[in-house]
Amino acid sequence: MGDTLYIVMPTYNEEANIRNVVEEWYPILENGDEESRLVVSDGGSKDKTLEILNELKKEYPKLVVIPKPGTDHGTKVILLYKYAIENGADWIFQTDSDGQTLPSEFAEFWNLRKKYDIVMGNRKKRGDGAGRKLVENVLRVYLKLFFGVMVPDANAPFRLMRSDIVKKYIDLMPSNFNLPNAILAACFSRYKEKVTYRVVTFQPRQGGKNYMNVKRIFKIGRESINNFAQIKKNLKAFEGR
Repeated sequence: MGDTLYIVMPTYNEEANIRNVVEEWYPILENGDEESRLVVSDGGSKDKTLEILNELKKEYPKLVVIPKPGTDHGTKVILLYKYAIENGADWIFQTDSDGQTLPSEFAEFWNLRKKYDIVMGNRKKRGDGAGRKLVENVLRVYLKLFFGVMVPDANAPFRLMRSDIVKKYIDLMPSNFNLPNAILAACFSRYKEKVTYRVVTFQPRQGGKNYMNVKRIFKIGRESINNFAQIKKNLKAFEGR
């Protein structure tokens, strides 16, 4: 297993955060080999996010920017995972672009890669409010009902994964599915992958406004649950191979 590391992050209207986030995460690529990359997919930002990213490419040669107008968070995450797999990543690390996660906590995850194939974040304390924690707990219950597993944190944007393990499950979901990280978490536990969870810091948003309010999250959740039954059928076919 090589050490080509792809750090991937979706972004949308993050002009207040994106420069600092790239500057803080870019040095983490030094943990990987020379082919490692930081890949950011912009989802049609209406502010200067994409403009700032294109400027940063001049300073950071391993920064890859994928402009993808009109895509939601989950679609961008799936796109980023597939991009990393197709471009030869050995390891995929996913986080978000809002400054809520800490690059200083990456080293513990990276050091565990010889022992585990998947190292997942667990946000025991959340800086984004009780409402978001409630949504997360509802999602965990749904995963238990549909897929038979209860995971510590279904949707944490702080996860190091072997790309070949992600590849096993990524096509179980439609490309526009909103909750790919939750389904992957369920699959990792259901099929006994070598996965561990580690507590991570989850700060309040460092700048800008979060368009993902609780009302919108519940709406996305309801829409995604309609896909759960089909994904469960896909799992049955997967198990029958």
